Amino acid sequence: MAKTNLRIEVLGASLSIAAEEDSEYLNRLLERYQLAVEETQNLTGLKDPLKLAILTGFLAYDKYLRLCDRHAAEQEISIHEEQETEEITRHLIECMDEILENGL
Repeated sequence: MAKTNLRIEVLGASLSIAAEEDSEYLNRLLERYQLAVEETQNLTGLKDPLKLAILTGFLAYDKYLRLCDRHAAEQEISIHEEQETEEITRHLIECMDEILENGL
């Protein structure tokens, strides 16, 4: 994939990056980050750009970890349900084998 250039202007800072991502994705990512910065500023009243950037990154990572934890918990539930289904199936097969061996 070809590199895409993106100009980031946020909190009074400006920089350009090149990434192997679709430009539409990068623009959507930048827009969401800018909205997150605005939300953090509105919630905290902070004006210092560095503190806003740090806190926004911290809160974004918090959301990410919570989603990961939720996903892991869902996976554990799914694995548990799968094991339970397997046990029930084995038990049914054993019962059917016994019935077939001994007759009804």
